[in-house]
Amino acid sequence: MTQNIHEDVDVITIYRSENTGTLPLKIRWRKRDYLMSKLGYHHIERVGRDLHHIFHVANDHLAFRLRHDTSNLSWKLEEVSDGNPD
Repeated sequence: MTQNIHEDVDVITIYRSENTGTLPLKIRWRKRDYLMSKLGYHHIERVGRDLHHIFHVANDHLAFRLRHDTSNLSWKLEEVSDGNPD
């Protein structure tokens, strides 16, 4: 089941110079930590003059869609999915 969340989250990232760039490593959401093990994909969206990086990441149990707003360096959790149909 996929849930729309749209909440601020804390994110720890790692930067890798081998052409992979910045990757979300850990998310803190509702006082719980989630360690990421997979990057599904990353793309960029332009919203007016602002640039947003969209990351689709997952651990062994959940998939997350994160939005990083480069104008204010904030992170939002947009969606969480457990992989099961709605």
